[in-house]
Amino acid sequence: MKAVAVAGNAWRRFQVQGLEAIWYRGHWLGQLLRPLSWVYCALAGLRRNAYLQGWLGVRQLPVPVIVVGNINVGGSGKTPFLIWLATALQARGRRPGILSRGYGGKSQHQPLGVTSDSDPLLVGDEPVLLARRTGCPVAVGADRVRAAEYLLGTSDCDLLLSDDGLQHYRLGRAVEIAVIDGERRLGNGRCLPSGPLRERPRRLTEVDLVVVKGRAVRSGEYAMSFHGERVRKLARPELERPLTAFRDARVLAVAGIGHPASFFRALRQAGLEIEERPFPDHHVFTPMDLGLSGEAAIIMTEKDAVKCEDFASENLWYVPIEARVDVDILPRIDTLLKRWEGGQKTA
Repeated sequence: MKAVAVAGNAWRRFQVQGLEAIWYRGHWLGQLLRPLSWVYCALAGLRRNAYLQGWLGVRQLPVPVIVVGNINVGGSGKTPFLIWLATALQARGRRPGILSRGYGGKSQHQPLGVTSDSDPLLVGDEPVLLARRTGCPVAVGADRVRAAEYLLGTSDCDLLLSDDGLQHYRLGRAVEIAVIDGERRLGNGRCLPSGPLRERPRRLTEVDLVVVKGRAVRSGEYAMSFHGERVRKLARPELERPLTAFRDARVLAVAGIGHPASFFRALRQAGLEIEERPFPDHHVFTPMDLGLSGEAAIIMTEKDAVKCEDFASENLWYVPIEARVDVDILPRIDTLLKRWEGGQKTA
């Protein structure tokens, strides 16, 4: 059993770190895969052009849709940004609903409404976290149009936020927001599988707004920072400690997100000595993954924690993350929404 666990850990590390090397650190395999990337980019461009030219139909809804996505795979910070944006819109009198693909969810029935008590194994980890942190109506579905219609029929939303929906062109949108990692940016600038991109880099020039996790270095970008100075016990979330309380403890750091290294770095910057355990994004955790019988404190991301509640132990903690975004983005979003709403009235 020990050998199986070691082999499993090695495979998971390769899944996380192997792609990191190919896409962001110039591994030779990236060059070998370039012809496949050219094909991927060409097909993605043809598909987008088919919607732009009207060859494929776009469904326009009676409420504005804000699409939050990216052109690269994983780890850009979309979920914390969506939580921040939904909360900011609520404070401005809006009633947002949230659409999600529900990646990793096993439910065969879609669209499906999500609440704070939904099973993340059925609907996905991110939708449950979004429902808990925002209080907004949330629906999951591979077909974003059907999910949007479901949400409008079961709630009083006056605006929809589409999570990771930049490439779902059949759903009409009032605002496009791309979120990128300011440290890794676009990696080697190539499309899948040679690089991390879903579309060519120039797609960023066509969106309405670009939000950067980290420092904004280009004109028109809006900076976003993450803050997580406290941890909560998963078995009893009302119990909190400062993250610095674990500086003298043995800590196992667990992350099954798009860019686990960013979580590990944040823990080290807080002064913790950690043993890293990275997992692929949306990994379904088991007690064996976490080694719950050990004495080490286990600290994980909030997104991962929602999948571990059924076997939460006294040594299992998670870090709630708060995004802080350049507030100058809000007047710009207001302007874009008013423009869309004005167009609807004159249509």
